[in-house]
Amino acid sequence: MPDSSDNRQWNGKTGGFKWQQKALVAIMRYADIRLFYSVMALVIPFYMLFAHKGYLAAYRFFRQRINLGRVKSFFMVYKNHFRFGQVVLDRFAAFSGVKYDIEIIGEDLLKQYSGQQKGILMIGSHVGNYEMAGYLLQLESKRINAVIFAGESETMMENRAKILERHNTRLIPIKADMSHLFKINEALEAGEVVSMHAARLFGNTKSTACEFFGQKAKFPTAAFTLAKRRKVPVLGLFVMKAKAYKYNIYIKEICNGTDDCNIEKSANLFARELEDIVRQYPEQWFNYYDFWQQ
Repeated sequence: MPDSSDNRQWNGKTGGFKWQQKALVAIMRYADIRLFYSVMALVIPFYMLFAHKGYLAAYRFFRQRINLGRVKSFFMVYKNHFRFGQVVLDRFAAFSGVKYDIEIIGEDLLKQYSGQQKGILMIGSHVGNYEMAGYLLQLESKRINAVIFAGESETMMENRAKILERHNTRLIPIKADMSHLFKINEALEAGEVVSMHAARLFGNTKSTACEFFGQKAKFPTAAFTLAKRRKVPVLGLFVMKAKAYKYNIYIKEICNGTDDCNIEKSANLFARELEDIVRQYPEQWFNYYDFWQQ
C-alpha cells in the first residue's frame, strides 16, 4: 500500500516481518486462498481509516474519472483495497506452489515477436498484478529479464528468484549505481525480453503529456526512448485478476520495433491501452495518489 509519508508513491516494500512472511508462505501450502481473502475483508475498513491519503486519492479517482456517485465510489474504494490485498496474497500463494489458471488475450502477438531474433521490451503499470506475469508466463525461445525494485523484503526476493529461475527468468534489481541499465541493454542486444514498469525508468524524469481519462497526465518516456534506440518492439502487458484462481493476461502491441516508432506516439498509445484496461477493471487501479497532478 502507499507509504504514509508520501502520497505520491508506494515505497515498494511488502509489509510484515521476515518470520511472518515465511509463515504465510508455509501455511498457504495447505489452506485455501479464499480463507485468507475472507479474513482480509474484515481488516480492510480499518486500513482505509488509517491510510487516509490513499483512500482519498482512490475516492477521487472513482468520483472524477469513473464518474460514480458518492456511495458507489465509497464501496469501490473498499473493493479496490480488497483487490490490492488479494494480489499481494496471490504472490505469497505462488511462492507456496499454488497454481492459477490463465487466459492470454493477444497470445499470437507474444508468439510472433518471441519467434524473432530481436529483443522485446514488455511494459506495464500499477494496475492488476504485473509481478504475477513472471510466475504465470514462460517463453521457451527467449530468456525474460525482470527489472525489479531492489529494496524488497528478503523473503520476497528469495522466493521470486526460486520461481523465476525455473521459468528462464533473470532478475535485474534497480541499483543506485545505474548498473542495471547496462544489463538491460545487454539483454536487448542479445535478443532477450526485458520486462519493466513503464513508470519506473530509473532516474530519467523526461515525460510527455498524454490524454488519460479526459485529462492530460504525464507519462515517462524513458522506456519508449530505449525501445527506439534499440529498435525493439514494445508490448504492453496487463495481468488482471479475474477469479480466485484465475488471471487474464492482456498483450498489446505498442511499437513494432521499426525506425518509425515515435516516442510520443508510443507513449500515447500505451496511455490509451492502459485506460481501456482500467475501464474494464477499475477496482484494480493501484495508484494511490493524484495521477494527474502536475
